[in-house]
Amino acid sequence: MANNTVITIGRQYGSGGHDIGLKLAEELGVPCYDKELLSRAAKDSGLCQELFENHDEKPTNSFLYSLVMDTYSTGYSSSAFTEMPLNHKVFLAQFDTIKKIAKEGPCVMVGRCADYALADYTNVVNVFLHADLQSRIVRIARRHDLTNAKAKELIIKTDKRRASYYNYYTSKKWGEAAGYDLCLDTGTLGIDGAIHMIREFVKYKEKEHERI
Repeated sequence: MANNTVITIGRQYGSGGHDIGLKLAEELGVPCYDKELLSRAAKDSGLCQELFENHDEKPTNSFLYSLVMDTYSTGYSSSAFTEMPLNHKVFLAQFDTIKKIAKEGPCVMVGRCADYALADYTNVVNVFLHADLQSRIVRIARRHDLTNAKAKELIIKTDKRRASYYNYYTSKKWGEAAGYDLCLDTGTLGIDGAIHMIREFVKYKEKEHERI
């Protein structure tokens, strides 16, 4: 990508966000960060990776849980940071890592409020992937060997969790079209169709950027 475009992907559970992110990054010859963001944030911050996994795109945990888990947090000397609730520390460390990665070059980032973290960056394309519930049920049931009923239950629970996390930490609303550059229905487009649409949009945006 000529202009070091960073692509962020928000996604409904079961819409193929992980697969699309990986394949898109492979086609573009750039890195893809999904759960890799967690290990990178742990390494950058000095916080225990388990903290990032436990808080991954989940709404805030109970205060008691935060107090217990706070014994894991090390590596920061700032008193303001030290006194901050644990879930905020984890989010802030992840936020900083997302910005560092974006400065390193073009890439694809899946979830973790990356669009919000990079709101001031001009080289970012923010995508949201959604699909009808039935096609998501089929995908999740097949992938995790679940009944349709169990897959539906997991989808509803995961989407609710992601929305709560996103809405809590950002000034935007998860999945609301106005907050993204591109919203795509993967139930209609399929994986390859969605990738094609994203690539064409990135090309268009890069050309527009060159004209400015």
